[in-house]
Amino acid sequence: MSDEIWIKHALILADKAYQQGEVPVGAVLVKNNQIIAEGWNQPIAHHDPSAHAEIMALRLAGQAAQNYRLPETTLYVTLEPCVMCAGAMIHARVERLVFGAYDPKTGAGGSVFDIFSDARHNHQIEVVGGVLSELCGDKLRAFFRERRRKR
Repeated sequence: MSDEIWIKHALILADKAYQQGEVPVGAVLVKNNQIIAEGWNQPIAHHDPSAHAEIMALRLAGQAAQNYRLPETTLYVTLEPCVMCAGAMIHARVERLVFGAYDPKTGAGGSVFDIFSDARHNHQIEVVGGVLSELCGDKLRAFFRERRRKR
C-alpha cells in the first residue's frame, strides 16, 4: 500500500482525537503492510504530556510484540513529530517515518530540529515528510480556528 493510503488512515485516527477535544494528530504503525498499532493524541484525557499519537502507537505495539524494539516498521503520522516522539522512535528502532504536515514550532523531522539525521545516534530512520500535507494541515488549522472561536 502507498504512503498516502496510510496517511489517510492516520487522518481517520486524528478525527478520534478531534472528537475528544484533543489536537487532531493520528499515527499508525505498519509492518509488512499490516497495522501493528494505532494511536491518536490523548494528553488531556490521560493527564499525560507524553500521550502523543506516536507514543500511544509505539506503546501499544511494544505491548503487542512483547518487545520495545519495533524493527522493520513504518510509522505514519499526520504531523511532524516532536523531539520526544523522535527519540522514542529511535529507541524503538522504527525503520521509517512518514509524516504529513510540517510543524514550524516544534518539528523534529527537519523543520525546526533534525533529530533523525544526526549520525551520532546508533539507529537511523528514513524520513519522508509532507505526504498529504495540505489535508493534514487543514485538519489542524480547522481545530485551532474552532478553538479560538470558542474563546
